[in-house]
Amino acid sequence: MKKTLVFSAIVFTSLLSAAFAGDLEDEKLELIDVFQLEYAADPQISPDGMYVVYVRSFMDIMADRRRSNLWILNADGSEHRPLTSGNENHRSPRWSPDGKRLLYVSGEEDSSQIYCRWMDTGQTARLSRVLTSPRDIAWSPDGSFIAFSMLVPEPPEKFVSMPPQPRGADWAEPAKVIRKLRYRADGAGYLPDGFFHLFVLPSEGGTPRQITAGNFNHGGPRWTPDGGSLIFSANRHEDWEYQPRDTEVYEVDLSSRKVTALTERGGPDNNPVISPDGAKIAYLGYDDRYQGYQVTRLYLMNRDGSRKRLVTGEFDRDVRNPNWSEDGNGLFFQYDERGNTKVGFTTLDGKIESLANDVGGLSLGRPYSAGTYSVDENGTFAFTLSRPDFPADVAVGRRGTEPTRLTHLNEDLIGNKMLASVEEIWFVSSFDGRKIQGWIAKPPGFDASKTYPLILEIHGGPFANYGDRFAAEIQLYAAAGYVVLYANPRGSTSYGQEFGNLIHHNYPSQDYDDLMSGVNAVIARGYVDEDELFVTGGSGGGVLSSWIVGMTGRFSAAVVAKPVINWYSWALTADNYAFFYKYWFPGPPWEHMEHYMKRSPLSLVGNVTTPTMLLTGEEDYRTPMSESEQYYQALKLRKVDAALVRIPGASHGIAERPSQLIAKVAHVLKWFEIHRKQTVAGGRS
Repeated sequence: MKKTLVFSAIVFTSLLSAAFAGDLEDEKLELIDVFQLEYAADPQISPDGMYVVYVRSFMDIMADRRRSNLWILNADGSEHRPLTSGNENHRSPRWSPDGKRLLYVSGEEDSSQIYCRWMDTGQTARLSRVLTSPRDIAWSPDGSFIAFSMLVPEPPEKFVSMPPQPRGADWAEPAKVIRKLRYRADGAGYLPDGFFHLFVLPSEGGTPRQITAGNFNHGGPRWTPDGGSLIFSANRHEDWEYQPRDTEVYEVDLSSRKVTALTERGGPDNNPVISPDGAKIAYLGYDDRYQGYQVTRLYLMNRDGSRKRLVTGEFDRDVRNPNWSEDGNGLFFQYDERGNTKVGFTTLDGKIESLANDVGGLSLGRPYSAGTYSVDENGTFAFTLSRPDFPADVAVGRRGTEPTRLTHLNEDLIGNKMLASVEEIWFVSSFDGRKIQGWIAKPPGFDASKTYPLILEIHGGPFANYGDRFAAEIQLYAAAGYVVLYANPRGSTSYGQEFGNLIHHNYPSQDYDDLMSGVNAVIARGYVDEDELFVTGGSGGGVLSSWIVGMTGRFSAAVVAKPVINWYSWALTADNYAFFYKYWFPGPPWEHMEHYMKRSPLSLVGNVTTPTMLLTGEEDYRTPMSESEQYYQALKLRKVDAALVRIPGASHGIAERPSQLIAKVAHVLKWFEIHRKQTVAGGRS
């Protein structure tokens, strides 16, 4: 019987040694190349449009961490140079209203603090000395103050009184009593006691003044043009723990600290932005119908909360990151359209135009939707630009003109590599004839006269989307000689609310048919060996890959990453359980046992014959390790060839550290290699 595979330093060291020992002239992307990748994030264009400051992220091979510095360049791409350096992380650059100073957050000393750089002299000063990490930093209109949000810790509740310890005694650590509804979060662990509040800090440094109070979380402060108030979003309802989406837009007067609710509907209202004249507030939200997926729309109201109205009308796509034009006649925003992220513009009467495509490149491992932009006072915008052949670079655009790419951060690496070519494919679902979008990544040196093994790679979410963006994992699978299919089955975003909600209370289901139809469509092209099919996916993709091997035995092997195997057990062990049972299911598990089990991959385990590897982080609180262990143990009891890979120290983001991304890909490829029927590299003639 094969032993359980365990992630270890020895395994990883051998992988690195093999990579370094390989042919230095090899033109294909290699595992070790992950450490050489860089990407741009959070580009902030100066108010006058002359400069762009952005976060440049890179990999520290010795510390095995992602690091970030601030870089600046002219808006024409010239004079590209660093503002900060070293292995500390610098983030959240924000220009002062006059463009003469730059705020940012840095952990270069003992903790994350707010810093200010004077752009004419290059002098830098630490402005804050706070105990927890500041976020959502924002300049006041006159540049004299800074608003931000921050966790205000509270001492844990003293539940019992213990007798005193004798001097010199070594007693056990005290018990920890939990009474909150949400007490842990994936990636953060067990949450500290306390709440996020808004603060105001003089821009020359000093003592922050707490503006909000109460046992609620507050975030995203925006200044009113007169500098007298902050507009923000929060859930300040009495039952806020049990209604996680029910946020409202509020105003807090800085003098009196009086908080006034400007919205009141059931559902999320957030991300408020104030018009240049201070008369109107734009915000995002929707009327909550307790569905798994609902399109986020753009709304407008008067400053006092009156005359609320929908701006984006019938626009059936999620609106994100709105920003007013300087003249107040419209708003820039970000949205996904058929697996491609765009910058758009809408007039106040809802006339929408697309300004830029291919916003993304921040999700380095897999081709998820991610990207950012900013806009200056003249309507020029800077954004992260990505295509399948490069991670995020900096680009600028303007209404009526084609955007211009300013940086080529990975040209020294990728420019000397043969990458997979990525081709869009549309196919028809066998279930109901719906058109489904996907992409095919072909190995470097692809020859259509040969046949190749196929990997079906499935996205998570499930309410998310893949697209034509750079993805190191996809590229590495292709470099190993596989054709890779990734697609957006029903339930994926960027195709409208109806398409996303086809899996409402019905997941997984016909998304299986969509994916199998995609596999058949690629096989029909003649360059895939039907006897060499493999499947993998993470999170929601782990759900679907485990569902697939329970439905069919046509795949030679599967790697199921961080899955949900048993909805009944998962519903009360996941970190967001107060959300999941209400939006993803018809009710709590004890009232709907049959429904929960009907869609659980565990219910199909008796059908599984496919060799299956489970791969999960040991500190995953989103899809806990117990889910993978259930499936592994069930497979072993059935004598199905199975392996369990535990990633020490990893949360749901099992590829967060560079070595973890490498290890994930290496384990997937090794498992598939073990179960290959043909191992001839470069395809079979």
